[in-house]
Amino acid sequence: MKQPSKSRPWRPLTANCCSTKDQTKIGNFIRCKPTSRSDLSKDVAPMPSFRRLSFSDLSRSSSMRINEDLAQSFGSDLHDFQLSELRAITQNFSSNFLLGEGGFGTVHKGYIDGNFRQGLKAQPVAVKLLDIEGLQGHREWLAEVVFLGQLRHPNLVKLIGYCCEEEERLLVYEFMPRGSLENHLFRRISSLPWATRLKIAIGAAKGLSFLHGAENPVIYRDFKTSNVLLDSDFTAKLSDFGLAKMGPEGSKSHVSTRVMGTYGYAAPEYISTGHLTTKSDVYSFGVVLLELLTGRRAMEKTRPKTEQSLVDWSRPYLSSSRKLRYIMDPRLAGQYSVKGSKEMARLAQQCISLNPKDRPRMATTVETLENLQQYKDMAITCGHWPASAKSRKGASDNKIKIDIRVGATNPRKPSPLVASKKT
Repeated sequence: MKQPSKSRPWRPLTANCCSTKDQTKIGNFIRCKPTSRSDLSKDVAPMPSFRRLSFSDLSRSSSMRINEDLAQSFGSDLHDFQLSELRAITQNFSSNFLLGEGGFGTVHKGYIDGNFRQGLKAQPVAVKLLDIEGLQGHREWLAEVVFLGQLRHPNLVKLIGYCCEEEERLLVYEFMPRGSLENHLFRRISSLPWATRLKIAIGAAKGLSFLHGAENPVIYRDFKTSNVLLDSDFTAKLSDFGLAKMGPEGSKSHVSTRVMGTYGYAAPEYISTGHLTTKSDVYSFGVVLLELLTGRRAMEKTRPKTEQSLVDWSRPYLSSSRKLRYIMDPRLAGQYSVKGSKEMARLAQQCISLNPKDRPRMATTVETLENLQQYKDMAITCGHWPASAKSRKGASDNKIKIDIRVGATNPRKPSPLVASKKT
């Protein structure tokens, strides 16, 4: 696989979505007739036509021109923040307000009071500051603005606004108080209850289903536990749309693109061919289901070679509840549904199928997971726990995070919008 060059040029991003008759030209943008916000808020329904935004010259435009075009395109949907404003609410990006650091740069917590700006309610926010020397850059900043500026759904993190001054690029999101799924699932002391894991899986599936439901679907391309954020009620919301792509149009079956993502989560056919489809996201979702079941990371290089890949290690155990109990997360201590875990394992097995055509649609996945909420049989009361010493021997202590970007010269760290230590 070819390695990308260290310095990546800024490239224009085009999101094709509507016909010529539905477009109006605004500055450098081609904007479609707007869809109603009520349609965009439906949980699992076909997504309305995605507005087309053509960025033919934005990579060479001045920050002032970019701001003008974004303001004309999005209007009051997104706030155009000044850098001085974001410095003020984060105390000049103080280390005391640091929430996390990733390939994009640093993320800081800020607080907007009621007098900050008209039409903007008082609330805590997460401010992502672009590292201009980093791997991601302007193109992915622009992708986040384009996708999250247009998409609104209960299971997608809300983008409040952006900042573009000279070479500075920042994004302002709603603050997610529970952190990421990764932070909760792989903690050594406490563990997520079974019902909470199921709720998170359903919410994340609804987010992907919404993205895939468009006439021209949006492919998320980087679905993993660190990109699933949790609100105070453990409602899952997808974040980090820097790698998102518009899906294939017309008779095309896939999008051909440079391979990017995270080892352990990326679909094998995408890695080998660069052909990207919505089924690539489904594979990644199946890997996260396995993480929810086992409490083990998608890839752990510290384990024996046969156990490093979660998909390869767990696949032989997914066919029956008798085998499955040996790989269930021991921190659940038997407090999980035997029937529910068996059905989730079967669903995960379908999602990680080597044949993309055999993977289910995300809308079907949502329905399957929602049906699991009815099961109340606990393994500890059904003779399925403890399984044996074998299960405890294979349990993960999850000490080291492996998060390597496919095709990149350096690891891509997650860029959380939330505190990594708080729950």
